[in-house]
Amino acid sequence: MRLKEIKALLDKEAERRNSYFEISPKKPDPLLIAREYPDETIALICALFAYGNVSLIVKFLQSLDFRLLKESDEAITKALSSHYYRFQNAKDISSFFIALKRLKEIDSIENIVYAGYRKNEDILEGLWKLIDRLRSVYPYKSRGYDFLVGSLPGNKNRMGTYKRYMMYLRWMVRKDHLDLGLWTKIDKKDLLLPLDTHTFKVSRRLGLLKRKSYDMKAVLEITQRLQRFDKADPMKYDFALYRLGQEKLE
Repeated sequence: MRLKEIKALLDKEAERRNSYFEISPKKPDPLLIAREYPDETIALICALFAYGNVSLIVKFLQSLDFRLLKESDEAITKALSSHYYRFQNAKDISSFFIALKRLKEIDSIENIVYAGYRKNEDILEGLWKLIDRLRSVYPYKSRGYDFLVGSLPGNKNRMGTYKRYMMYLRWMVRKDHLDLGLWTKIDKKDLLLPLDTHTFKVSRRLGLLKRKSYDMKAVLEITQRLQRFDKADPMKYDFALYRLGQEKLE
């Protein structure tokens, strides 16, 4: 398939998928919960727990009381004492809530990301700033917590995709019938693809991606291709790619 044909396909799919009803209880997605609360912190919780079976993700998120983000450390720990999700036990989840509560007391997530992003308009530098700050406000470590929150890359040439964070940034920066658009300081042209197994496979089949490894280099390669289709808003194609992979071409 030629690039012109791929662009036509993705333009059509992006327009068709850009609907409030594309996400619903019958077509669940963590964004279903995030859009109930126009709040950057709650959206981050929804994004970082977005791994595994999507129905179970939504069920877990629905079990959380986000009002705890205003409570004491002790109240958070007690309220979440019976909660767990896959790799995260109750201590991991309560620690995450405590870290986010403390972060809110310091600055907004948008301002923290922007502080790293603004010099070179590099969304990755903004992400590193967020992870570093999140780690520093509550320095807790465990296997489950480290998986949830992530870490700074030791070698930038051998980075993972940071898919859940990239999805969160898309939610925050873009504004349409799917994405929340709660932020104003970061340009959507600088977003990177939230690469998952669906978008990886369909991008390979469409010829958008030659790289065989599932890593940040693949993210950058696909993003650069999508920028050729829409330089101002390359991530408008992300959800279309995801659904194509999920429903048809995977």
